[in-house]
Amino acid sequence: MSAATDLRAILRIRPFRRLWAVLGLSALGDWLGLLATSLFAASQVEGATAQGLAFGSVIAVRLLPSLVLGPLAGIFADRWDRRLTMAICDMLRFALFASIPLVGLAFNGGVRAVGYAAIAQFAIEAVAMVWMPAKEAAVPNLLPKARLETANQLTLVTTYGLTPVLAAGVLGLLTSFDAELVSGLGRWATAVDLALYFNALTFLAAALVVITMIPELSQRKNGHGPPGAEPKKQGMLREFADGWKYVGRTKLVRGLVLGILGAFASAGVVIGTAQFYAKALGGGDATFSTLFATLFIGLGIGIVAGPKIVGQLSRRRWFGLSIILAGCAVILDSIAPHVAVAMLGTFLVGAGAGMAFLSGITLLGGEVADDVRGRIFAFINTAARVVLMATIAGSGLIAGFGLARRVDWGVFHVDLSATRFLLLAAGIIGITTGLSALRQMDDKPGVPVLKDVWSSIRGRPLSLGQPAEGTGFFIVFEGGDGSGKSSQVVKLAAHLRLTGRDVVLTREPGATDIGRRIRTLVLDPSTGSEPSPRAEALLYAADRAHHVATIVRPALRSGKVVISDRYVDSSLAYQGGGRDLPTEEVAWLSDWATASLKPDLVVLLDIDPAVGLARASGRAGHDHIERESLAFHEKVRYKFLDIAAEDPRRYLVVDATLSEDEIFALVRARVGERLPVPDDDGAVTPGSLTTDDDLRDSDLPEDPSTAQLFEGLDDPRAAAREAGA
Repeated sequence: MSAATDLRAILRIRPFRRLWAVLGLSALGDWLGLLATSLFAASQVEGATAQGLAFGSVIAVRLLPSLVLGPLAGIFADRWDRRLTMAICDMLRFALFASIPLVGLAFNGGVRAVGYAAIAQFAIEAVAMVWMPAKEAAVPNLLPKARLETANQLTLVTTYGLTPVLAAGVLGLLTSFDAELVSGLGRWATAVDLALYFNALTFLAAALVVITMIPELSQRKNGHGPPGAEPKKQGMLREFADGWKYVGRTKLVRGLVLGILGAFASAGVVIGTAQFYAKALGGGDATFSTLFATLFIGLGIGIVAGPKIVGQLSRRRWFGLSIILAGCAVILDSIAPHVAVAMLGTFLVGAGAGMAFLSGITLLGGEVADDVRGRIFAFINTAARVVLMATIAGSGLIAGFGLARRVDWGVFHVDLSATRFLLLAAGIIGITTGLSALRQMDDKPGVPVLKDVWSSIRGRPLSLGQPAEGTGFFIVFEGGDGSGKSSQVVKLAAHLRLTGRDVVLTREPGATDIGRRIRTLVLDPSTGSEPSPRAEALLYAADRAHHVATIVRPALRSGKVVISDRYVDSSLAYQGGGRDLPTEEVAWLSDWATASLKPDLVVLLDIDPAVGLARASGRAGHDHIERESLAFHEKVRYKFLDIAAEDPRRYLVVDATLSEDEIFALVRARVGERLPVPDDDGAVTPGSLTTDDDLRDSDLPEDPSTAQLFEGLDDPRAAAREAGA
């Protein structure tokens, strides 16, 4: 499914769509508030030193509440109604932000105004510490688990991509009119004041939306409603202790905590040494700005493109590997001889951090129990901020006092400095914690990690306990009724056997004894009953699971070519498209049944349903599917085409109204491109399939199972012989 389709799917969920609007308003308020409050503090005093101190102190105050309130904030999210908690927090932030310019006006500027701004900022951040775990814990309850990753992508891009740029734009726009505002309207209307008022209104709007339009935020997945609706059996201290115990005894959470803290420690070193690193590269502020922008570009690309790149790779594995990638990139930065290499390393640091961030919060939202989720989010937020603050301060201090030394080796030279050694240490920390998190969280022990990554990128992730499929090749023919699949399957099987290939011919449903009984249940009208859509999907999945385990996988492992008439896409098209079952659920069911086995090539014979059904009417007997309405078969056709469009490299779409020989020529050409063929010496030569003229009746292999597998054909052997006509 495409990213645009995923995005539309989650935005169709009304509660999440409204919450996303709230998150956008709150994120805009946070960024605008940080910038405006810091500028407000700097504007209240005179002198560059005093202004710099005022600016920095307000930002530093934002980190302090995590030490004071962070460990307790998660209890509020787990104990009380999350919707009410979020609304109250947003109302408080509205009042606090609006009060900053008003108090500044009352004090007529000066140190007291700066002091109040710092106090207000502390209170705002304390309130945010309560709001954040309530929001994070509530989001997974509004969405199907399969949509959580896409939802996290959207919220992260909004929070760390769109709203910071929008906030800077709003502040810049107001600043550009600052002189006119001051001269026309007086002290009340400076750019910074107006920004703070506007910022306060974003939180007021967010609170109103939450309290009036998203009642689903109060719901819990355990079905018991908001926590306030039932008596509590334990006190807050006990809940706090239980949250810590949950971290200690749960391997997934331990791995997440370890990985996130290691990643933040590395990030703190990178941030703390950034300006010194730019100087070590021979640059200045421009180099620093370039590297800073490169880091956030990588972060955004990691969040947006990461899931598409890794495909169906286990998210537990992806989390640890993303941290390892970021650690390796930091080491690359530590030895970078010039800016170009440093930009590459910094981009990869951002990409690894973005992917780790996305996979980490998705795992927390999808796999942590709802009744402790708020405490876990709060614990990680607090620990991460403490580690980040400590490493930024410590690395900046060491880098600032560290001495640099230039070492020359002929025409090569390198600047050895405390900054580079700190980056090297940060990279080692990142790799170590990533490896440790991978060991703690790995849900596919025994499956080679690198092979799994490569297979996932290709669309064929390895399953637990399922080895790679050897040298075999899996070809599937798909299409609507009357498209001529079965004839082409037999032609291709005969064709490949003449080249020396060992071919296994099969079909779904009905290739096994169990499958034939299932085929009778789902297709034979003489049974007198028709299964419901969900029962039909389950029966097809049962046939597929047995078919893959007993025929397809063993053949692929022994190096054979498997050609199947129908496979997973038929379930997606007929049950997902035709029966209107959720396609993702049907896809997951088939993926589980097959242990994620995907074909190497899918040939889709596309035909107008009216033409195909007219063809099929000449066959003896009609099954349940063929008797469906024309509208049903049209939905099936369009679903097939949608599936093929998602992965054009693996699909060959052929017009099924062409002659059989024309269709077979196209199929043979594509198979020849993909499938190496052994020559007379036993060597493998790609693309050397025989022509139709090479086929002779005497060369056709005996296959007594063909008639049984393709009983719908009048004479399967005759169809195979036609390949040599």
